[in-house]
Amino acid sequence: STDNPLGDRVTVNRAWRSYFGYGLIRTSGDFGTQAAAPDHPELLDWLALEFRKNGMSLKKLHRLIVTSSTYRQNSKASPSLLEKDPQNRLLARGPRFRLSGELIRDHMLKASGKLSAKMFGPGVYPPQPLTVLAHAFGNKSWNASKGEDRYRRSVYTFIKRTAPFAGFMTFDGTSGENCLAKRDRSNTPLQALTLLNDEMFLELARAAGAEVHLQKKDPVLSLFRRFLTRPPSAEETKALQAYLDQQIERLSKGELKPAEITADKKATPELAGKVLLARAIMNLDEAITKP
Repeated sequence: STDNPLGDRVTVNRAWRSYFGYGLIRTSGDFGTQAAAPDHPELLDWLALEFRKNGMSLKKLHRLIVTSSTYRQNSKASPSLLEKDPQNRLLARGPRFRLSGELIRDHMLKASGKLSAKMFGPGVYPPQPLTVLAHAFGNKSWNASKGEDRYRRSVYTFIKRTAPFAGFMTFDGTSGENCLAKRDRSNTPLQALTLLNDEMFLELARAAGAEVHLQKKDPVLSLFRRFLTRPPSAEETKALQAYLDQQIERLSKGELKPAEITADKKATPELAGKVLLARAIMNLDEAITKP
């Protein structure tokens, strides 16, 4: 209804939350009398009016938010600013929060060069531990997809409600049994272990390391840019180069086996070292965090 802006406010609030990690009204699923007051009521109303003026176009709404000077701010904060506004309610800095499981997977696929641009079609089955299905009801099979389907965007992942995809659930995904206005966001050791040991992430680290090795590019600069979307500082370059040299030395001495790291019997210590470097960069906090 043109007389009731509630729907417009709810829509723009959820769009805002997807970019900033929280809504202008913190209780995204409750706009009633018991809801939290909006941090910036004038901004919320202005966005709702712009949304309506633009024919309720979600594309224009998202463009409006991401091109704003507020969103494009640096997320770094000084100690004094953190003390005054730890939750960034004043919007004095850009947003910074961990990505969802779906976005983490898509980001790693893209950075490693394996992401498939194929659209539409039935759901796909990315690899996951079969133990996840131990307590599932009905059909307990999960035949991991092969070829291009193995690397399709996460939105195409088949959802089994009695055994949701483990890679998403580890990063606070939902089972699909209920509609949620927002997800919880946690930080657990299991998330780090998944990035380090999950079959899919190991495969992507191998792909990224092999491509850099084949193209004979500077491994530190190339892999850092791929996964963190910025060049490394001099200090970061020095630390990562030292790590790479150390791993190549261990591989050359036989302390580590190149074939086990790369899944290639003919792999050299140099190739395996670059795979380990890719794996290390993939596990940095910045690699899974919205800057």
